[in-house]
Amino acid sequence: MASETLIRVCMGPAGIAAGGKQVIEAFHAALVDAGVSAQVRERCSSHQVGCMGLCARDVLVEVHQGDVKTVYQYIKPDMVQRIVDEHLVAGKPITEWLVDEVYASFYRKQIKVVLADCGRIDPEDIDAYEAVKGYEAARECLTNRRPEEVIEEVKMSGLRGRGGAGFPTGLKWELGRKSRGDDKYIICNADEGDPGAFMDRAVIEGSPHAVIEGMIIGAFSMGARNGYVYIRAEYPLAVERLKKALDQARTRGYLGKGIFGSAFDFDIKIKLGAGAFVCGEETALIASIEGMRGMPRPKPPFPVNRGLWQKPTVINNVETFANIPAIIRNGCGWYAGFGTDKSKGTKVFALTGKIKNPGLIEVPMGITLREIIEEIGGGIESGRPFKAVQTGGPSGGCIPASMLDIAVDYESLAKVGSIVGSGGMIVLDADDCMVNVAKYFVQFTQSESCGKCVPCRVGTKRVLETLERITTGKGKEDDIERLEKLAGGIKAMSLCGLGQTAPNPVLSTLKYFRDEYEAHIRDKKCPAKVCKGLLTYSIDEATCKACGACLRACPSGAVSGEKKKPHRIDAAKCVRCGACFEVCKFGSVNRE
Repeated sequence: MASETLIRVCMGPAGIAAGGKQVIEAFHAALVDAGVSAQVRERCSSHQVGCMGLCARDVLVEVHQGDVKTVYQYIKPDMVQRIVDEHLVAGKPITEWLVDEVYASFYRKQIKVVLADCGRIDPEDIDAYEAVKGYEAARECLTNRRPEEVIEEVKMSGLRGRGGAGFPTGLKWELGRKSRGDDKYIICNADEGDPGAFMDRAVIEGSPHAVIEGMIIGAFSMGARNGYVYIRAEYPLAVERLKKALDQARTRGYLGKGIFGSAFDFDIKIKLGAGAFVCGEETALIASIEGMRGMPRPKPPFPVNRGLWQKPTVINNVETFANIPAIIRNGCGWYAGFGTDKSKGTKVFALTGKIKNPGLIEVPMGITLREIIEEIGGGIESGRPFKAVQTGGPSGGCIPASMLDIAVDYESLAKVGSIVGSGGMIVLDADDCMVNVAKYFVQFTQSESCGKCVPCRVGTKRVLETLERITTGKGKEDDIERLEKLAGGIKAMSLCGLGQTAPNPVLSTLKYFRDEYEAHIRDKKCPAKVCKGLLTYSIDEATCKACGACLRACPSGAVSGEKKKPHRIDAAKCVRCGACFEVCKFGSVNRE
């Protein structure tokens, strides 16, 4: 085996859950026993590199030998010895464990800018980051450029804030620079709270120095001397790596006094969030840093004028800052070459739900939903028809199958009632009830409402009550009109973005799946057979084998019957749990 052999083991959240740590330990032991040398690196471990992206195939293992890369999938600890013996020692890769064509299709249309170094470098080693030109952009800006030149570069790149609203980043920095005040602040919003979203977490775990470098450049551009990273405490590995990266940057003189030998002073502190979704809103986040309850403030004034401690403050999210070093190194024209006229660059998405290949992806703006779902994601896992995709998390909307060819950019998604958001993308199939999906997201936003303004606090509660009534068979004829009226009021009168966008899942499902609402209300049926309150169970006596499985599984005693005689279900006793349906091996239990 060549001395330059490098082994990488996926240790992202999915990799850890699949046993990545044990796979790494098995490699260390097997290499010692075999008397060979190889450098074992861990993707997203407590020591080495970032997430590979294709979470569906974990534990993924890469074997690099010179220019040759071999990738194995679904690796378990007891498979490691054979890889060492046959591949590393005998030089014969184990073909039946190699990734298939899905691996190539997953990456084929991706363009890595933010995720370029995730999975390639050790996030806890500043030398590894500098080896891929890390901190060159910050040094160039602080020693050879004026702040106005940097701002213009960012403006010309077309980069828009990746936290959800899509506000032009360069313009926000320009407004921050023009704001009057000796003390200014720059904040990285890492309070990622959307269900199914893990983009910011992966970036900080895989390349924390890129975020720090982006913040340095932003601070220099607007004239901020102090910065904060507001990150939720539920991300312990990301927090740990960020702390180490900040310490390393200070040791090198990249944070603190006279950065890069210039006259510019700047440092960054970490503020841990307690998991409140509303603190993803910039004014609520500011209140939390100030030691107060995280509740939004009216705008204007905007944070660029009066933000943290009433000082000019620029806030961008993790992905926005991580784009900056690459833009400065490669030029605004390079970055603007990706995407569309109004939505430049790439976007990181967490692709989840009923998809064959869930994972972390980065694609050019303007790619279609079809390309993401069918080519990168591999299509629907169950083989059932694709039904919809929820983009933008609780603030977004559900886009139906008829719009699968829509471009994924700020303008196109907004036109159909959804948003790009921070990057959540949940795929739904024919087994999903869209009324229930809307109820799920309203439950989330209602419970996360800070309660400061009546439209959000009371309005989301009334919407949730209406949806709960519909999904339990108690819907009324005027409930659809009621939902539309409530949603309009909440959007128009809520104080912050949480309330203003909370009705989006309801409005989009009403627009594209109105027939499902009508079936729930008028027919007292759930077409997807999800809402338990609308389901009825019966046994087909002609096919019942009288095996007794359903009788034993029923928790309410609703099933009765003697041996060798067809069983029956007492509708009055049935609690609609579905246990009988799940255990019947002969398809004799009907669910309607």
